[in-house]
Order: sequence, then C-alpha cells, then structure tokens
Amino acid sequence: MTDDSYAFEGTAPAAPTTGDNNPAVSISELAFALKRTLEDRFGHVRLRGEISKVNRHASGHVYLTLKDDKASLDGVVWKGQVRGLSIQPETGLEVIVTGKITSYPARSSYQIVIDSMEAAGAGALLAQLERLKAKLRDEGLFEPGRKSALPRYPRVIGVITSPTGAVIRDILHRIRERWPCHVLVWPVVVQGEVAARQVAAAIRGFEALTPEGPIPRPDVLVVARGGGSVEDLWPFNDEELARTVAACSIPLVSAVGHETDTTLIDFVSDRRAPTPTGAAEILTPVRAELVATLADLERRRLQGAARLIEDRRTRLRATARGLPKRPEDLLGLARQRLDHASSRLGSALGKNVAVHQQHLAVLQGRLGRGLLDRGLERRATRLATLSEKLAIPPRALDRGTQSLIALSRALNSLNPRTPKPGFVRVEDDAGAWLTSAADIAPGQALSLAFADGRVGATADGGDSEPRPAPPPAPRPRKPAAPPPEQGDLF
Repeated sequence: MTDDSYAFEGTAPAAPTTGDNNPAVSISELAFALKRTLEDRFGHVRLRGEISKVNRHASGHVYLTLKDDKASLDGVVWKGQVRGLSIQPETGLEVIVTGKITSYPARSSYQIVIDSMEAAGAGALLAQLERLKAKLRDEGLFEPGRKSALPRYPRVIGVITSPTGAVIRDILHRIRERWPCHVLVWPVVVQGEVAARQVAAAIRGFEALTPEGPIPRPDVLVVARGGGSVEDLWPFNDEELARTVAACSIPLVSAVGHETDTTLIDFVSDRRAPTPTGAAEILTPVRAELVATLADLERRRLQGAARLIEDRRTRLRATARGLPKRPEDLLGLARQRLDHASSRLGSALGKNVAVHQQHLAVLQGRLGRGLLDRGLERRATRLATLSEKLAIPPRALDRGTQSLIALSRALNSLNPRTPKPGFVRVEDDAGAWLTSAADIAPGQALSLAFADGRVGATADGGDSEPRPAPPPAPRPRKPAAPPPEQGDLF
C-alpha cells in the first residue's frame, strides 16, 4: 500500500486488479468520510463575507451564499437558529458568521452551518437599516396621520427599560419633580439578541391590561435606553419590534439613545424624545406651573367679581340719587291719588247707573204695542199677496182635467193588450207576440186576440213577398184648446 492510500474501517477488500492493490470503496463511503474529515478539521470557523441568494424555505430554514471577490460558500441557518440571530440575513449585507463546515453528500458540495451572524461593520448595519426603513415607509407606517396624540395629564405611565440602569432613575426623578403620578416599570434587557423580543413582549403585555383590572392600564408608554454604539442600539431597529410599536393602541414615546442617535422605532412611534429624561418632560406637565396658573386664574376671577360688584354698586348709587330720601315720600303721591279715586268711586257708579237707566227708558218707549202691530200688518199683507198669486182659477182646472182624460183614452186605444175593434194581436202557441210575416212558418198554430175574444188559426203558405199594409186612415183633428188664462198651471 502506498503512502497516498486511505484505509476505511469496516470495508471488505475487493478483488485486487492487475498492477493495483488499493481496495475499492463506494461513493457514499467516500462522501461521508470527507464529511467527517471536514467537521473534525473545521468544527468551528468564523467567516466574513457578503450575503447573496437568500432563500427562506417553507420549512423555516434559511439557505444563503457567502462570497468575497474570489470564492463563494453555501450556508444554511436551521429553523431553530433563525430567530436567535442578531441580524436577519439580507442580500448584499456584509456579515461575520460563526459555525461549522460540513458537506452535503447528495451534491458533493460543502457548506457552513451558521450558528450566529453579525454585521461586519457600521456601514453594513446602516445599509440594512436604510433598506428596512424604506420598506416600512412604503407601507405607510411613518405617516403622521396614523400617530396618536399624547395625553395632557397622564394618570399612569408605563416605562419599558432596564430596571438597573441610570435611565429608570432619571425618568422617575424627573416625573416625581414635575408631575407625581403612578409609574409602572416593565423590566427588559435593552441590549443583545433577546432585547427586541423582550421589548415587543412588554408592549403587548401593557396592551393586555384592562382599566378595571388590579394593575391599571397605562395612559402612555415609554421605551427608554441610554446611549451607545450602532451595534448596542441595533435591537431597536428590529422589524418585528417596529411593527409592534406601530400597532400599539396606547400612545408610545421612543426615548432610545442620545439626541443624535436614531433607531427604527423612532419613526413608527407616536413621539420621539431626544433622551429618556426628555421623554419624562414631554409626558408630564410641571405641577408647580399648573398651580401658579390656577392661582393666577383664581386671582383674576376674584378681581373680575370685585370689579363687577363695584360697578353695580356705583350704578345703584347713581339711581338712588333720583329717589326721595324716605320711602314714604315715594309712596305718598300714589296713596293720595288712590284716596281721591276711592272717594269719587261711589258718585261715579251712581252716575253710570243713571245714564244706563235713561238709555233703557228711551228704548222702552220705542218698544210700544204699535211697533209690534205694524210689523204684524206688513206680514199679513205680504201673506195675502202670495195667496192670491197661488190661487188656481176653476175653469183652468176643469180644462186640465178634460185634457188629461182625453190623453188617457188615446193611450188606452193604442194599448196592444186591449185591441180595438177591427184590430187583432197575433200570438204563437207560447203566447209570444208576432209582429212580422217573416216570423210565421207555414202550418204554424196561431192565436188571434180580438177586442171581444180569442180565435185559433193555422198559417198557410201565403205569398212569397209580404204585401205592404194600407196606410192608416187620418184621424179627425180635435179643435185646439183655448189659450189658458192668467194663473193656469197647465
């Protein structure tokens, strides 16, 4: 066996070939042998490179490629490690990763399994921040119209910060000086990989409180942290934390770092404070100033009331100058007028009664019996006139009666139910009147009604055409009645 040959444990030697005594191994054996060699030799490496081709699989794993100007290396971040990364992988970001080198036998390639990832420098972090800022701005999370107004006089203030730093002491001291109120502190870690998750959980925890619960719900929240480098403040540039701040229903003030430091939550919060102490000043009014303002308003109210009373007193004095000095003098004239009027009241009533009695006597004289008799005479005369107009002369009544009798006789002579002599009414066997020859069939049984009785008959063939009836003889004209006299109703 030569020095360059490798021996694989548990591998049975194959039949030697002519001129070569090395044993033959399978592809899988070689691939897994190389995998063990890489993992043993490069069990822990720290690499720097630029991320490209980021692929977030549906399983939760992240596949990416690290490259520099001469080479590239595939990398994978398992699902359980993704949330623990200090920064999320993005294409074009320069990072420093820590992990172990291994191989993927199915493709005969090697890769790095990444355990941690950090930005390679401040420039890379700022570039990633600008990309994330542009993304959230396009979604409208920076719009002023969606920001809530801060309460003017808060009763409960919620503070999310580290409980051991100087920040919480400065905030509590400033609030105690300006506006003593109830302060709730939610302790969190403000630096490191878990800081963003803890701050987001604290915001959601404050939102879950109810106003009627044992712990009062804050009127406003403050996320506070002292100054530091870009890397120290980087948890407050987390996308999930920024979205939690934007969705918070309680007004929220961002007070992270110094005045020159800017983080992502400064843009999505309802108000940005330059420092944590400045946040306490923004949220609370100065109690001493409010007391002084109230005292000034009370003083002005008292002065206004005093001026009003003095003005009314002056006007009352001016009015009093025109009045008598004694109230009896003011009422004396009216009393005297009342006495004079009451003294004249009896005689005035007597005179009024006398005037009405005189007027009644005049009317009584006009209502004598002669006035009633004249009215009755006029009505009797009018009644007689109407009676004369309605009287009917006897001769006119006789003429009307004779005319009515003549008309009645003429009507009876024309009644077909009682035929006159010389006329006959033809009926069929059912009693229906037949008024035309066309209605009679040959051999039909007929009934002839005369003035003095009925006779049965049978129709023969007759002529084919009906003969015209002879014209009726003219009736003698009756002499015209004389013209009615005056008053005849007919």
